[in-house]
Amino acid sequence: MDDHRVPLLRTHDEAVAAAHRVADSLRPGAVERDRAGATDVPWDALASLDHSGLLGITVPVEHGGPGLGPCTLAEVIRVLASVDPAIAQIPQGHFLVVDILAVWGGPAILTRVFADALAGRRIGSALAERGGRHAQDLTTRLSIGGNGELRLNGRKYYCTGALTAEWVAVSALDDGDRLRLALVPRDAVGLAVETDWSAMGQRATISGTTTLEAVVVDPELVLDYATAYSVPQQLGARAQLVHTAIEAGIARGTLDDTRAYLRERARPSSEAIRAGAESVVGDPHVLHRYGRLSARVRAAEALLADAARVLEQVGLVPTDATAAATGSLAVAAAKAFASEVAVEAGSELFGLCGTSATDERWNLHRHWRNARTHSVHDPVDWKYHHLGAYEIGDALPPNHGQL
Repeated sequence: MDDHRVPLLRTHDEAVAAAHRVADSLRPGAVERDRAGATDVPWDALASLDHSGLLGITVPVEHGGPGLGPCTLAEVIRVLASVDPAIAQIPQGHFLVVDILAVWGGPAILTRVFADALAGRRIGSALAERGGRHAQDLTTRLSIGGNGELRLNGRKYYCTGALTAEWVAVSALDDGDRLRLALVPRDAVGLAVETDWSAMGQRATISGTTTLEAVVVDPELVLDYATAYSVPQQLGARAQLVHTAIEAGIARGTLDDTRAYLRERARPSSEAIRAGAESVVGDPHVLHRYGRLSARVRAAEALLADAARVLEQVGLVPTDATAAATGSLAVAAAKAFASEVAVEAGSELFGLCGTSATDERWNLHRHWRNARTHSVHDPVDWKYHHLGAYEIGDALPPNHGQL
């Protein structure tokens, strides 16, 4: 990384143009990265992302960054995800932590971590665990040892980006059972990241297990994670905006591949031939279903853009609970719809293109696998529930990271 000059992307247009350049570099290897999964770490693809300047776009102006907001971030992630949603997901935790630090970080942590972000050094996440009664039932501990040092002990899973990051953000309970967020150097003694990620989709995220054994933690790199979500906030909404952009990107990438297959390879069905069609263009059912899907993908993109604009208006620190709710619910609507459309597009591709499209050489089923895997990151039904509860009963949505 030190041998590469990382540009400072100062404007929305510069950031989006950089995203398109990275996407173009990702396109040739997207199919093989999906096939390889965790057996082949995508170093080159990640280098393209890290050297692009995109990791610094949300760093606040007062800390040397351009301070670009949700509209830019959403479009950057959507562009990347339309080509390779696994690579697009890898910096999701990075952007979340940058937001958390912008609101809650002290001088020491801000100086160190923001400088690294601007230099293209990523933050990976180690927030989730397996085996508990629910996703927030944590066993990882941040404790004071006999020599007075803070040490982390635990086992994390779904650790997107941790394998190849500069920093790893770890959630843990302290000796008083308070939720903390600790930033640990990736090369810290006692921190190990495994390549045991074996999900059917989003394979190149390599979101496997992180093990922490007596990892020493700098007290200046620890935040009160519980408080960050106990007050009206947009941290959850901004994190969910990135997930929404991934779904919208998957939907667009699927639609693009569907169109290309229909134009270049698909044959009309026997029924279409009997009805007088000479190509798929003459099949009214193909045109109708493709047109309907295209409209729904456009709608998902429009909802994403609308949610991003709402978050721009609300700001990173909302003025009150109602403002926070406005942002959270706008993103909830966009995320729920984009998730459904992405999964639908992955299935419709085969209904439109026919049996030949299922040939493994095309690996077109990666679109559905990626959408289905990513869409269950958190339940869509609860997003609709909170939308209905607010619209009908004026109930404000909860403060947490998944809405």
